[in-house]
Amino acid sequence: MEKTLPLFPLNLIVYPGEDLNLHIFEPRYRQLINECIDEEKTFGIPAFINNKLPGYGTEMHVTTLHKRYDDGRMDIKTKGLTVFRLINFENPVAGKLYAGGEVQLVEPGDTYSAYVDLLVERLERLYDLLQLETDYNPDDENFSYRVAHKVGLSIEQEYELLTLDTESERQQFLIQHLNNVIPVVSDMERTKQRIRMNGHFKNLDPLNF
Repeated sequence: MEKTLPLFPLNLIVYPGEDLNLHIFEPRYRQLINECIDEEKTFGIPAFINNKLPGYGTEMHVTTLHKRYDDGRMDIKTKGLTVFRLINFENPVAGKLYAGGEVQLVEPGDTYSAYVDLLVERLERLYDLLQLETDYNPDDENFSYRVAHKVGLSIEQEYELLTLDTESERQQFLIQHLNNVIPVVSDMERTKQRIRMNGHFKNLDPLNF
């Protein structure tokens, strides 16, 4: 399905179902958000990476106008809806301050995956090494989206995940990433332990010659 969206490029990745708080201060984006609120329409956040628009983004809905300041700035709450591919980009839209363009909404693929147990096993290993509490529910639809920001992906890797159509593909991507990361984190932990040990006196039995 194709549609026209006002566009708010950002150097971050937003996933469907994700809540994102934004502070709106530039005049062009104040105009964009005011129109979205007044006309109850959505907008898009295309990923902006290395000064480029690589082509994928997420359709967003303004859920709450949290605060409006006297000078026109706003604090808003938004939620990701659907992944899209950018067809064309117009900056600015005729008669507007902000950019816009035609997008192709990506039909969601399977939302559950047979790889979830393997993914959870590795997540628990990582969080145990980092001594962090887990705060996710593996029974959620599109579980990969819920944990993608919590496993140390680069923005390029987060973008690659956004371009994958099915939950199985995304979970396999995260499993491979964790397979690479966990040995590195584990080795760091061993190094920290050695450093701690070297900083304390040791009780050693004298050697008998």
